[in-house]
Amino acid sequence: MSEPETSGTHPSQPRPVRLRDALLRARIEAADRTGVVVDLRDAEVARLEILNDALDPLFAQVPDQIDLFDRGISQGDTPRLWIDVVAHIMMGRDKRMYRFVQDTRFGRIVLAESHDTAMIVEAVTDYVARRMIEREHAMVVPPEPKPAAAEPPRRSRLWPFVFGFIFGAAALFGLAVLAALRSW
Repeated sequence: MSEPETSGTHPSQPRPVRLRDALLRARIEAADRTGVVVDLRDAEVARLEILNDALDPLFAQVPDQIDLFDRGISQGDTPRLWIDVVAHIMMGRDKRMYRFVQDTRFGRIVLAESHDTAMIVEAVTDYVARRMIEREHAMVVPPEPKPAAAEPPRRSRLWPFVFGFIFGAAALFGLAVLAALRSW
């Protein structure tokens, strides 16, 4: 590397590095890295804007009364093109691949992944169609269930038993009286 700087009075002792100079170098290095990150983020946003423009014809066909979709680009640490509340497109690790993902209650699932804009547009078209069908099914009011035919009230089983017992006892008493009258 380079030899340590020496002062003119003591040629054998290294000149102390000033903290101010070290901070200045660190700031320049950080700015260079930040510039690269900002350039990469700008490139991601530009690719997402291209995809957003490619999706314009699809969303022009969605009826106005369907408000499921809220398309827009969010510019955070990871820029995303939101399709609706649970689905979005972000760039892959190589910053050239589109990744269409959906957040579910079981985690994030990848719906499509491609370098080709047309394939992602097709995947988003399929997704939009499925969401619209789900909405139609949710909006259909099922017919009211017909009330079940009311069962007749259950009668007590005690009274037939009591009447049968009394009738049987009376019949036996009547037979006993007839047998007694014949024997006289």
